[in-house]
Amino acid sequence: MKKLNKISNFFDSLFEKVSSRCYTFIMIMKMKINGVQYNNKIKFFGITKFKKSSSAIIMIGTNCSFRSTHTSNLIGVNRPCIFSALTAEAVLKVGDNCGFSGTVIGCFNEIILEDNVRCGANTLITDSDWHLDDPRVGKSTPIKICKNVWLGEGVKVLKGVVIGENTVIGAGSIVTKSIPDNVIAAGNPCRVIKAIEKK
Repeated sequence: MKKLNKISNFFDSLFEKVSSRCYTFIMIMKMKINGVQYNNKIKFFGITKFKKSSSAIIMIGTNCSFRSTHTSNLIGVNRPCIFSALTAEAVLKVGDNCGFSGTVIGCFNEIILEDNVRCGANTLITDSDWHLDDPRVGKSTPIKICKNVWLGEGVKVLKGVVIGENTVIGAGSIVTKSIPDNVIAAGNPCRVIKAIEKK
């Protein structure tokens, strides 16, 4: 039984590597066509959707991965990654070594993710209330997610937020206000639970 399990795991791993290379080749072609800037060692598992206004900027750093198929993340992905820069002045920048699983980012103003940001399955980051033609909608406001932040499964980060370095946001949280460095925070609305001790 153990031998069969090893064989099955080997073929699963092989299939993931081969399919990732195919998806990555396709996505690099699509990014070039769409004017998305990217660096080396980018990986795709499934098709990520990039939507960009002609003069908007989307920049992806080195060694980033995008998981868009249902089983590409063990917790399960319920949608593909979607990265949008939807106005002429929109700037969406992703640092090095960032990972995304079914992550949706909607940028109307500015969204900056620094290095080593991990976005758990089905996360959402948006700097706008959307529906800009509705008079009840407020102004789009920039978001910054600092180095080494980990967003748990299903986290939503809303406009005007800064999340400090090394902070962990618990699963299902809705972040409506800025969160400091080196803390664990969770809830709706998201609040600091405890500090992370430096090692």
